[in-house]
Amino acid sequence: MPNRILLRLAGVGMAAAMTIAALVTGPAAAVAGPAGYGPATPHLTDNVWGGYVAQGSGFDSISGSWVEPDASCTSTQDLYAPWVGIDGYGSQTVEQTGVETSCQNGYPAYRAWYEMYPAAPVYWNDPVGPGDTITGSVTATGGGGYQITLTDRTAGWTERTTQYLGAQDVSAEAVIESPTGSYPSFAELDFSGITVDGQVFDAYQPTGLDSGGYSPGPLSNGAFSMTPGGWSWPSSAHHHVAGPVRY
Repeated sequence: MPNRILLRLAGVGMAAAMTIAALVTGPAAAVAGPAGYGPATPHLTDNVWGGYVAQGSGFDSISGSWVEPDASCTSTQDLYAPWVGIDGYGSQTVEQTGVETSCQNGYPAYRAWYEMYPAAPVYWNDPVGPGDTITGSVTATGGGGYQITLTDRTAGWTERTTQYLGAQDVSAEAVIESPTGSYPSFAELDFSGITVDGQVFDAYQPTGLDSGGYSPGPLSNGAFSMTPGGWSWPSSAHHHVAGPVRY
């Protein structure tokens, strides 16, 4: 809904103050892109995020895998990403990594990325496609540092970067998100092997969230599936983004 996008955009101007420094490693690191992923607003009927979110304090790490679904574009506004990260549910920063599917050219295009919200996402120029098994992790290293790792086990590449941000570490999540409020169509997206601070995700009794017509199934031993069937944004609520946004 429009107020949710406006809330996310309101944080964009904080990027310079919040980002302390950045060190990027890996030969395929790319420049920051125009789309971005940001915080969720708790307790809405439909959410910016869909999946599971653990709340608390002092979260140090999250790791998890998913299989990229074969998405079908229904609009050039379709844009979404599965990702894992720390913060954003009850805070105004997010430390995250995932794979974006964009339909701006009328067909699905897949790109790997990380983001230290409110800074813009940074995209890696590695091959990724439907059916690939992706593993992502975010680990706090102390002093405001976060090591972000993304691996495509099918294509055989790994990217790793250390970034710095003044963050609160108050949530840990494995979710899907659409900044435009317009998801492409897919039958199922499977998350697995999710751990937080070295424990299976279930131990934190995370909250399940619906988003854009997709709902999480039961969480069992760090695994769950996102499938169609949840509350869906009406077409009038889809957001036509003219400038930079954040996930």
